[in-house]
Amino acid sequence: MSRDAFSHDPQDTMDSRDTSTRRSVRQHRSTPSDARDGRNSAPEAPGRGDSTEARDQHSTRDERSASPRAYYVRDRAYLLRDSEMHSLKEIGKFRVIAVTDLAKHAYGGDRERMEKDIRGLARQSLVTDKTVEISQKKILRVVTLTKAGHRLLTKTNQLPDDQPIYHGLVKPREVKHDADLYRLFQKEAARIERGGGRPVRVLLDYELKRNLNRDLALLGPEKDDLDRKSQVAEKHQLQVVNGKIPVPDLRVEYETPELELRHVDLELATRDYRPRAMAEKAAAGFSLYGRSEDASRLRRVLDEREITAGILTL
Repeated sequence: MSRDAFSHDPQDTMDSRDTSTRRSVRQHRSTPSDARDGRNSAPEAPGRGDSTEARDQHSTRDERSASPRAYYVRDRAYLLRDSEMHSLKEIGKFRVIAVTDLAKHAYGGDRERMEKDIRGLARQSLVTDKTVEISQKKILRVVTLTKAGHRLLTKTNQLPDDQPIYHGLVKPREVKHDADLYRLFQKEAARIERGGGRPVRVLLDYELKRNLNRDLALLGPEKDDLDRKSQVAEKHQLQVVNGKIPVPDLRVEYETPELELRHVDLELATRDYRPRAMAEKAAAGFSLYGRSEDASRLRRVLDEREITAGILTL
């Protein structure tokens, strides 16, 4: 697929892995979930027994969340509703999101409201809204942050200091795979929350590989020494498999009901995965997911290779 399909916002660059210092995630542990993620969730309808004062409070909260708030960056002011800011944060954490998934998970299926927000964000040059060709017969509409969107999130401290924020597209040919990681996260987050946990941070493979390769480079001539490599892998909570250190597509860090910080490593496998690669990912302890159309084939490969791992359906 040609890169011409990915016409960039003038403010964008293709290599945009920069992150900035923000607040610590530990500061948010006692914050209610709606306040933590800025989600503009609809209030429950007042019951018959509700007082006039309670109904007025519902109305005031609705008006406040629907009213734009000014955010200042340098000499520029951006007017954003709570739902628009929430979308910016979601897009920044995952780099690229399909608009259908954004509408479903960030707007509760309210496509009209999402479209209004995306138009507003694009007018202020905070997001880029693109429709790209992913095969000869299929297209995919996605959104990414611009440099201005990235700058707004970092300068106004919208996310914890250890949460990377991304903008632009790094791997255009893998846009479908990368966009699906947001849906993958939603699946795993629901599982974590059913168990009483709470997701607190996500790391994409870009960040994991960058940190890992930096430490491997520091080994110098010892970089191929298995013991030294295992030490580096352990530092990053990864494993050495067949002399290599497999890196997952996505790491989700979460708090347990007992407030212990844990993580789960996720891999989105496709029908193009070779059996050896799948075996290595499974041996590394990753949770394997597959798209519904690929799941049966992937399970068959695992069975044929006698790999003791399951495939969860995306």
